[in-house]
Amino acid sequence: MSAAPAQQLDLQMPASKKLDLPVMVNSCLGKMGQAVIKAADSAGLNLVPLSFGCAEDAGKTIEVCGKAIKVHGPSDRESVLASVFDEYPNLIVVDYTVPDAVNSNAELYCKVGVPFVMGTTGGDRNRLYKTVEDSNVSAVISPQMGKQVVAFLAAMEIMAEQFPGAFSGYSLQVMESHQAGKLDVSGTAKAVISCFEKLGVSFDMNQVQLIRDPKQQIEMVGVPEEHLAGHAFHMYHLTSPDQTVSFEFQHNVCGRSIYAEGTVDAVLFLAKKLEEKADKRIYNMIDVLREGNMR
Repeated sequence: MSAAPAQQLDLQMPASKKLDLPVMVNSCLGKMGQAVIKAADSAGLNLVPLSFGCAEDAGKTIEVCGKAIKVHGPSDRESVLASVFDEYPNLIVVDYTVPDAVNSNAELYCKVGVPFVMGTTGGDRNRLYKTVEDSNVSAVISPQMGKQVVAFLAAMEIMAEQFPGAFSGYSLQVMESHQAGKLDVSGTAKAVISCFEKLGVSFDMNQVQLIRDPKQQIEMVGVPEEHLAGHAFHMYHLTSPDQTVSFEFQHNVCGRSIYAEGTVDAVLFLAKKLEEKADKRIYNMIDVLREGNMR
């Protein structure tokens, strides 16, 4: 799919200058969605005043950054998206919905022909990739939008590729703490665990210790109380078979700004690839990092 002609994108442009780049954020009622809307507005993107949400939220209007955004439910989303795409032919959709909606949303975007940035974790990821591969749509798909965390993941992947089996026999403990509303195991944790498995560690994903209780988060994990509603603390502890050697990897994030800013970079990156008529369909945040023109 080729994007409609647009002005040459400048990733370093002042925030006060508006880009002819329309962005639709699903879902705008969620905290992550609102964080992305604010970051997109600050970057000068053109916010489309529509968003998809659950049936219970259909018809609601929320005001973010001085713009009233109307929420549409599942029943009319295909016709609504097609209409929006007609009005904004260089539209990019950002998805921060729920794991159960990942595949159906991606199928909708591909059916209508709208490029998208998928920040929602969960769903059937193989099906998600196949949906995009079988379409004419380009997408940035990443379980982690925080640029610095992605850089850490990239380093882990390099280590796993170059030193397979380096931690053979080691045991692994994984603890991750997120706000109570996060239902699934973090996509970042899954990616890091996958690297450790390539390094020779045997691990069952059901062994991940999910901390969602606020009292435990404060007392056991050390999450600041003001960030209980939005944080990501991860700890990976490796121990040698004879218990004499241990390694610990940890990354702690408070708030959502790191993900929102990375998402905006992903949108700008995808718009640039569409403008260049690149052949590649599926990108991730490592591709965005390698481009090197982040704000």
